[in-house]
Amino acid sequence: MSQFRFDDVIVAANAGDMQTYLADAHGEKVRPLCMCTPVGVPMYVAKVGEHYVIKRMPNTGGAHAPDCASYEPPAELSGLGEVKGEAIRENIEDGITTLRLDFSLSKSGGKAAPAPSGVAADTVRTDGAKLTLRGTLHYLWEEAGLNRWYPAMEGKRRWYVVRKFLLQAAAGKVSRGEPLGRSLYVPESFSLEHAAGITQRRIAHMAELAIKRKARKLMIAIGEVKEITESRYGFKIVAKHLPDFPFLLSEDLHRRLQKRFANELALWDSIEEAHLVFIATFGLSPTGIATIETLALMVVSSNWIPFEHAYDKLMLDALTAHKRRFVKGLRYNLAENKPLACAVLADVLPKPVALYVQPPGVEQQDEDALSSLIDDSDMPSWIWRAGEEMPELPPPSLGRAAKPWTRTADALDEVCASAAASSSKQETAR
Repeated sequence: MSQFRFDDVIVAANAGDMQTYLADAHGEKVRPLCMCTPVGVPMYVAKVGEHYVIKRMPNTGGAHAPDCASYEPPAELSGLGEVKGEAIRENIEDGITTLRLDFSLSKSGGKAAPAPSGVAADTVRTDGAKLTLRGTLHYLWEEAGLNRWYPAMEGKRRWYVVRKFLLQAAAGKVSRGEPLGRSLYVPESFSLEHAAGITQRRIAHMAELAIKRKARKLMIAIGEVKEITESRYGFKIVAKHLPDFPFLLSEDLHRRLQKRFANELALWDSIEEAHLVFIATFGLSPTGIATIETLALMVVSSNWIPFEHAYDKLMLDALTAHKRRFVKGLRYNLAENKPLACAVLADVLPKPVALYVQPPGVEQQDEDALSSLIDDSDMPSWIWRAGEEMPELPPPSLGRAAKPWTRTADALDEVCASAAASSSKQETAR
């Protein structure tokens, strides 16, 4: 269990009076210490709604112990380093994180839909000044802890859990002065018995989209794709857990989707247990029909961990089979030809190890870029060139391989218990 020091008092994260300590620290602007290391790492306290939460200070993720929930691999090993401080700005005074988005959440009548988010970021503009649609999905995924894995998570990640942590990740985030959670829709787990209530809550959440105004408001949807299929006059995405509310897309957007996300679609088609996650901006027609404006896709494993190619997936399979604890690197806005760590092993001391996967047939310039990344990082590295046999993984430090990120573990167990309590009332999504 994580512990925090308030002056001379050490308090467990799940202590009944923790809110009292946090409220006092917030009022007095005291920096509690996370006691994951002998000397402690400074944290800050923010007020979210009626509750106080303890958060990691910006740019201190690497100072935490690898088995701490606040640990974060060096930003340069993923696409996060490119967007922190510009597209993602944290304010420790009020605990609010401001996101600069490169896509619009409104649409003027008659304006054509832009290309699926990610195209520009993969070609000429990777300055990190704004989050692409894919970058936004990666940010929320990482904030939700869904790119982290430890053996105790096995069998505990279902859509109920994914949704719960995504919504928590959106709390305290704003864009253009508006709370992100107000513009985010993540479908509830489908239940035939509770379908009417689910529908009413969806309608209420999207009510603002139906207001007539000069520029139509858009929302962001994140869901799991059940199918992408033809509709009567175009195409539609049907989300799992949302069988009666398809998202329509034009033939042109569908054509661009097939081209831009051909790799993701092929992986989803070929790997039976994979999930395909979509993020889209959408609006409502006067008749209440959802129409997608921009769209991005991400393929994830059965454990909901993102991967980019089959060799990436083999790496994740090896790590989970060996019951390792790791953090998956995410690309954000980073172009596809830029190197990043596949994962960071967090159960190795004294330093975690960055794992790199090079697919067969890469160009020399790609090898040179990877070598530069490794040389510039002070983290030990391990490389699998997928045309060769996978080397032995760095062994875990004695007694640490099975230890979970404690705060994440407690939260996950709590969510799973809540889901189990209602599972008898739920049916598989159609």
